[in-house]
Amino acid sequence: MFGLKRLFILILAIILPFSGQLVFAGEQLVVYSGRSDRFVLPVVEAFTEKTGIKVILHNAESTALLNKLTLEGKRTEADLFLSNDAGNLQVGADKGLFLALPDELAANIPAQYRAPDNAWIGLSSRMRVLVVNTESGNVDSINSVFDLADPALKGRLAITSSANGSYVAGTTVYLLAAGEEKTKQWLEGMKANVDGKVFNKHSAVVKAVAKGKADVGLVNHYYIYRHLAEHPNSPIKIVLPDQGDDGMGVAENVAGVAISQYSKKIDAAKKFVAFLVSEEGQKIFAEINREYPVRPGVATAAEVPIAGSFKVSDVAMYKLGAERNRTLDLIESIGMP
Repeated sequence: MFGLKRLFILILAIILPFSGQLVFAGEQLVVYSGRSDRFVLPVVEAFTEKTGIKVILHNAESTALLNKLTLEGKRTEADLFLSNDAGNLQVGADKGLFLALPDELAANIPAQYRAPDNAWIGLSSRMRVLVVNTESGNVDSINSVFDLADPALKGRLAITSSANGSYVAGTTVYLLAAGEEKTKQWLEGMKANVDGKVFNKHSAVVKAVAKGKADVGLVNHYYIYRHLAEHPNSPIKIVLPDQGDDGMGVAENVAGVAISQYSKKIDAAKKFVAFLVSEEGQKIFAEINREYPVRPGVATAAEVPIAGSFKVSDVAMYKLGAERNRTLDLIESIGMP
């Protein structure tokens, strides 16, 4: 009898209560993450604190991780795939790598921010915007991304390598919203303006503009605010391009998450996704990362332009995957650096 009692106490000792839920100690999820830890760790730590479920992040480029998932198949240890690009998420969905999320979970997020079959779901949004040097006299007439092809900007334009995921996604939006010919001319003009000099990351683009080494750059919006938080007197500002009645709107992309088709911890994985799209999880993306929450009703960070106050392209996020190869073919045909 005493032995059974001790066994019962031992079992209780390894079951930990968190926020009214019973979670087995040692339960953990493996996430193949194509995002930098700075964007993911805050929400992961909040989830673990709330549930007791540990999350192990395996970081690499989204495309590399997607290829890894494809090659591993049933042998994969990944429970979830997290990417900074809707294009990669949709490619994975088209390959059948993900489980469809329950309707009641996906319904928290508008349809344009998830796969048509709910194989992946968006978590946070970012905008492709212009960062301009306020002391430059060459930027007053820049109102569109297509203005970056103006020969007057030769040697004064800062962009990332065309291999950058946000670059590819943004180009896909322009391709669908403005047509192939206009997008081709834009790429050719930018290629001439940068003359082979590109940057390996968005923060470097912002820094170059802030130091006056370039007049204008094309970046994701939050890099501007991150730079200003550290250097509040920098002579830079954001320009939201392609506004007005005839403008296509700002290009948008979402980071998102999917559950691996071969996960053996589906219930825990669903809990993680549920937390990411909850009001609590969405507030973390907004406040810490300065990204736009995709769940309606969650406020953006105070310093960024208010969601709904500017025009955004109406290109559905899943099309960033469906049209990805067409975009890559166009970029390669021009020889963008």
